[in-house]
Amino acid sequence: MIRRRRQRDLLTDRRVRLRAWRLLRVRLPRLALLAALGPGLISGFADNDAGGITTYSIVGAQFGYDLMWVVLASMIALGITQEMGARLGLATGQGFGGLIRQQYGVKRAVFALGVMLLANLGDTVAEFAGIGAALAIFGVPIAISSALAALLVIFLLSRANFRKIQFVFLAVGVATAFAYAISAFLARPDWGQAAFRTVVPHGTLTAAYLLAVMGTVGTTITPWGQAFIQSYAADKHLGPEDLPMSRLDVGAGAFLTNLVAGFIVVACAATLWAHGQTSITSAADAAKALGPIAGHFSEVLFALGLLTASLLGLGTVPLTSAYAITEAFGWESGLDRTWRQAPAFYGFLAFFIGFAALFILIPGLPLIGVMYLSQVFDGLLLPIILVFVILMSRDRRLLGKLRSGPALLGAGWTITVLISLLSVALVASLILNRG
Repeated sequence: MIRRRRQRDLLTDRRVRLRAWRLLRVRLPRLALLAALGPGLISGFADNDAGGITTYSIVGAQFGYDLMWVVLASMIALGITQEMGARLGLATGQGFGGLIRQQYGVKRAVFALGVMLLANLGDTVAEFAGIGAALAIFGVPIAISSALAALLVIFLLSRANFRKIQFVFLAVGVATAFAYAISAFLARPDWGQAAFRTVVPHGTLTAAYLLAVMGTVGTTITPWGQAFIQSYAADKHLGPEDLPMSRLDVGAGAFLTNLVAGFIVVACAATLWAHGQTSITSAADAAKALGPIAGHFSEVLFALGLLTASLLGLGTVPLTSAYAITEAFGWESGLDRTWRQAPAFYGFLAFFIGFAALFILIPGLPLIGVMYLSQVFDGLLLPIILVFVILMSRDRRLLGKLRSGPALLGAGWTITVLISLLSVALVASLILNRG
């Protein structure tokens, strides 16, 4: 009885705060704008994490400007799929895991969450690989870098104010992007060729090419990103009235994410690919792309960029996993709760971070390969998550006026089918090459 009474009191208190918050935002339009901004921008910048930077660097070094069209296509697809996820959060006030359980039952929820958590675990390992590769440039052993990073992120998420955290994430993303933008311009690339390849696909359909395409797609449109934007919108108590500002947030996030990606590809194409260095096996190799801006200090600059990008991803991917699991089973969750109020939420958060930190200590683990292949794995699992998102976003009873229209649904299904076909082509090419 006491437990049920506490749950009723918490629910009542949450509803009262939600009404007051929405009333205040209606009266203060600028506050509404600030409230809606964040999910799209943060998830977008977090896409350019350790795996993202590594993938774009490898793509630029190995294929030059040939895959610039994938960057543009991914930007459009990211904006479409992220808007669908945002609509679900705005209309229902629920996160990804809880909503799937409500709509499709426990078995399908477990399946969908299992797929997403597998991808998330790979991404979390990739973040630690990025931290290890970055600090290895300074001679820091990977065991020490992993332990320090794990403790720092857990403390930041569990102790710091949630709204302060989002601005820290955004600041880190902007700083990382700025370095690559300057480097791309100073490298004096062939901008005409880069622009042409952005709108005209080019390349030979080899296994390596398909692997690079899948990696680029997987690091831009991520399974965790779909859940993150929905849970984040719900956690910020955003509602249907926030759709216009949420669209602005999602659009800005998709554009800036792929703008940074384009700069990284161009910088690596102009410095590495143009000089015959098509293989990246270490952080030091990738750092040479920043030579035009940093010279002999390029390794230091790359290490700092990779480190901050990894911390950005490490602060969002495990967080998304903890949200999804606790929402699916109706447990208390949210960074505005304490460890005592939401033990399962913080327990899963600590598990994902701790497991990945230990996994990366496997002797001889190729850090660059781990970061690259984790993004390919994301791309392979992505269609499964997108199917659930699209099916829910077309439900009028669930979303009401925020239901996705025919154009948005058609675009969503087209993206899902194309990525699925790409997955089949990649697997087939790998099997044929092995045979």
